[in-house]
Amino acid sequence: MYKHIPNVLTVLRIFLVPFFPIAYFSDSPNNTRNALIIFIIAGLTDILDGYLARHFNLITKVGTVLDPLADKLMLLTAVYTLFFAGDLHYIFPLIITAKEVFMILGGIFLYFKKEKSVIPANKIGKTGTVLYSLAVFITVIFPGSPASWISIFLAIIVKLIAIATYAVHYRKHVRNV
Repeated sequence: MYKHIPNVLTVLRIFLVPFFPIAYFSDSPNNTRNALIIFIIAGLTDILDGYLARHFNLITKVGTVLDPLADKLMLLTAVYTLFFAGDLHYIFPLIITAKEVFMILGGIFLYFKKEKSVIPANKIGKTGTVLYSLAVFITVIFPGSPASWISIFLAIIVKLIAIATYAVHYRKHVRNV
């Protein structure tokens, strides 16, 4: 029973994804607050499911696929929601989408080579994701503010560095396969 809790939390996160734009674009006077609550709940369940999976050795194949999928879906949905609302410049969703497409296509290519390997997440990529999440958080609260633009700029820089490190890893790995 308990071994499924991390995966249940991940599925909950996936379930929350469409509710972010629904809340954000609603006519409710609390629309941005409600969207932010959804985003925070998704972030907290991500932290909790990761902690439970690692701490109690409840890591599953399903979880290793669904967890990053849930993260990407929520982050991309939030970024595109803010872009379509006019709160983000187009470069922000463009860079995160390019990075994710590169990771997906590179991962598929490497997986179907004889070693069935994948490009592992690294600290730079994880830092970029955290900064993107922080930028979304700040932009929802303070759209168009200097804090929003600074957080966006930092997230973009770190994501570009992450893309470069993943490209180097991919290139080295392709030569060895």
